[in-house]
Amino acid sequence: MIQMNFGFGPLEAEFWRMVFLMTRCGAALFAVPLFGSLQVPAQVRVVLAGGLAVMLCNWTTIAAPAALFSLPGLLDTAGEVVIGLALGFVLQFAFAAPMIAAEMIGASMGMSIATAADPVSGAHSPALGQYFAVLLTVIFLGLGAHLQWFSLLVESYRAFPPGGGWFTPDRMGLIASFGTQMFVSALAIALPVVLLLLLVQLTFGVLARSAPSLNIFALGLPMGVLGGIAALIASAPLLDDALTDLVALGLGQAQALLVK
Repeated sequence: MIQMNFGFGPLEAEFWRMVFLMTRCGAALFAVPLFGSLQVPAQVRVVLAGGLAVMLCNWTTIAAPAALFSLPGLLDTAGEVVIGLALGFVLQFAFAAPMIAAEMIGASMGMSIATAADPVSGAHSPALGQYFAVLLTVIFLGLGAHLQWFSLLVESYRAFPPGGGWFTPDRMGLIASFGTQMFVSALAIALPVVLLLLLVQLTFGVLARSAPSLNIFALGLPMGVLGGIAALIASAPLLDDALTDLVALGLGQAQALLVK
């Protein structure tokens, strides 16, 4: 067996136990939205993972593998990383749905070229995507969903203790099925605005046929943008309900992973 020993006895055992518990917490904080964004320094995630590990050491009786740096110990650690990444990754589906809806709305409004650097992902996203992301973040934090997610992370140690096995093909299929719900949610968010913009485009199509001298290109884009803004204002109550349901869906997906 390969075991590091610094001669501190029980204190050293508790230290390696805390490090082992930090593995799942750190992987989950790395993959989850908000806490895993580029705006959050890595030191903050390490501190959060360490704080959770200290509390888990008091709340649970989970012990680190006898030989943490042996092959079985490393396999158990890899399993902890997989569970943590999965619990964080399922929430990414919920936060990706508004971005997909923003792509559809932006394309209908003629604002596909209006992009901005997303500080969360580091990539370029539509300007409307930033608006939806801010709304979803406010609703997510306002509903206390981040606290519920931390509760599910702690509950995962009871549902799937280290070394108990978890990553089965059925669970991989379950995670993949969450992707279909992401597209359905994105369609539900974008559909009211896209339908109104379709009516605007049809109206300008009729005008173009009835008055060929009308410069449809000079008037179509401004009216499409104004129609899209008006549709966003009119559908704001529906958007609030849709994003609230999206938060509940993301938490429900994370909870579904913990069901044996």
